[in-house]
Amino acid sequence: MSTSRAVEPVAQAGRKARSAFAYYRAMAFVTGAMLLVLTLEMVLKYVFNGGTPVIGTWVAIVHGWIYVVYIVTVFNLWSLMRWDFGRIVALVAGGVVPVLSFVMERRAHGWFEADLPALLARTADRAR
Repeated sequence: MSTSRAVEPVAQAGRKARSAFAYYRAMAFVTGAMLLVLTLEMVLKYVFNGGTPVIGTWVAIVHGWIYVVYIVTVFNLWSLMRWDFGRIVALVAGGVVPVLSFVMERRAHGWFEADLPALLARTADRAR
């Protein structure tokens, strides 16, 4: 195979990985923000309002659906980057522990930048 034909799969793999990370990053921020709103609702509801919703019951429902989308983006990124099982567990936990999604997003960014060259090298080797 010629060199120019081998470049396209590498470029495509790079675009796909960067896109997956961008979706993950957006969902990490959205999920983290909704989890903070949910935490605020739970504190207001059970500490200050005797179990009656303050913001609304919709907060838990919306967070639940956002979390489902977050899990899909985590799985997509994890499978593309071929990370170990511990990383998916840490990323999944980011959607249920307040503030952890913001911490894990920074850590995932470091993992992504460190592992992207190896992914592209594997793709180039397969394309030859």
